[in-house]
Amino acid sequence: MAGQQPVFVVNAAPERQSGHKAQMSNISAAKTVADVIRTCLGPRAMLKMILDPMGGILLTNDGHAILREIEVAHPAAKSMIDLSRTQDEEVGDGTTSVIILAGEVLAHSLPLLERGMHPVVIISAFKKALARALQIIESISVPVNVDDDVEMLALIRTAIGTKFVQRWSDLMCRLALKAVRTVACTESVGNSTVDIKRYARVEKIPGGEIEDSRVLDGVLLNKDVTHPKMRRRIENPRILLLDCSLEYKKGESQTNIEITREEDWSKVLEMEEAQIKQLSDKILSFKPDLVITEKGVSDLAQHYLMKANVSCIRRVRKSDNNRIARATGAQIVNRVEDLRESDLGTRCGLFQVEKIGDDYFTFLDKCKEPKACTILLRGPSKDILNEIDRNLADAMSVARNMVFNPMLVPGGGATEMAISVGLSQYAVQSLEGVQVSAVHAVAEAMEVIPRTLIQNCGGNTIKTLTLLRAKQANGEHSYGVDGCEGKVVDMKQYGLYESASVKIQTLKTAIESASLLLRVDDVLSAKRAAESAGQPQSMASAGEDAMPSTA
Repeated sequence: MAGQQPVFVVNAAPERQSGHKAQMSNISAAKTVADVIRTCLGPRAMLKMILDPMGGILLTNDGHAILREIEVAHPAAKSMIDLSRTQDEEVGDGTTSVIILAGEVLAHSLPLLERGMHPVVIISAFKKALARALQIIESISVPVNVDDDVEMLALIRTAIGTKFVQRWSDLMCRLALKAVRTVACTESVGNSTVDIKRYARVEKIPGGEIEDSRVLDGVLLNKDVTHPKMRRRIENPRILLLDCSLEYKKGESQTNIEITREEDWSKVLEMEEAQIKQLSDKILSFKPDLVITEKGVSDLAQHYLMKANVSCIRRVRKSDNNRIARATGAQIVNRVEDLRESDLGTRCGLFQVEKIGDDYFTFLDKCKEPKACTILLRGPSKDILNEIDRNLADAMSVARNMVFNPMLVPGGGATEMAISVGLSQYAVQSLEGVQVSAVHAVAEAMEVIPRTLIQNCGGNTIKTLTLLRAKQANGEHSYGVDGCEGKVVDMKQYGLYESASVKIQTLKTAIESASLLLRVDDVLSAKRAAESAGQPQSMASAGEDAMPSTA
């Protein structure tokens, strides 16, 4: 119906599925999900248009974003979508490749099952194939200098070259690299943390040019000062961070005061004012220029702070306060009574409040050695900003991976083709019996990445794959597919390298998930199980059928 979200459904079947039938159903459902996003791989990727429930439109070729939006009923299909989420959380890239690869491994295991091979034997062979594939990746990987800007930017450009932002790839790569280097923190020798989710926040402000986007050496808040007469620009401010309210503290339990005389009421108000005056005096004794609190600030406290020429910002999110603490060197204080001189932050170079559009934004910028940053994205519309945000997250994940595992492998399907050729040789030379065909199945499944790259740009699949296979068989492991023209090129000269950690995670996730789905030999509906046990029907049927339909 018009106005409704298209739901990608793999419909429920009423009867119980077990044994061979359950395996066929799971493989078919997994392959269906893989086919949905197969055209989203490579620089010539097609876009998917997804309607949300409110009638809005999402246009993207990001595999994870697409799978996150569609709904499926089949449990095997849900399992495949979870793969994409896992891949995104672990390494932030390769979300499309992992789905395509897992679907292809399952598709190639179908003939093995039909020949009567036991799933446990197939899984055992898959494990050996995975171990050998990881060795091949290690043998063809090359180290990268993390401190070299040219090498790092070329690597990040590979990750977002297939995305919407490829027109502004230089700008996005520089933003991602600067953000990751800002939040990187070496705690001890050989132990570094790069928490981009908590300390590298993306702030999207519609308006302006995409070229106006930048990484702040500090934090940006969507806040204004609490009093119009407070200063909105301070250079080298002394910043105080609080996790308590600057208001009259009420009793823990309910308190009733019965007042019979007017003078007593004045006395109660004076006591409240005295408490707030005491709090304000304690704060002002440390001579701060800016007070930021996560809680409220009373009018009287604002008055005292304003008279002392101190600016104040209230009701800041906990996550923002933590970022400000990392950027400015301040300590968050829970009680005003516990304040010390060392709690004040002095690393911020400029505090400024600007009006952009209809909103006020607080900039804490030009911090010395900030360990947190804000990426300010500008653009013509919210849709474009959301897509840039998704692509930038991928770029930052790639840069973060390189800090932990500074190894590169050739891109453009070269690594997958090298694994395919290597596994074929390994199966012939080192294995015997039925496991040979199972390892050959994984080797053939690996060819799906270069094949899909050729298909997506309209190249000659058979001719190009044959040529690529011949190059790889001669030991020229750096040869892959040019995703724009569908030709075989040397990735060393082309400059297309990818993070080894992404490839390793893609392989592990795809083969492990394929093994998991092959282990399933019975799909039970909760409704059917309740009926057979003589219990009331309490849960809806969740049986499966592999045929997709579009609602």
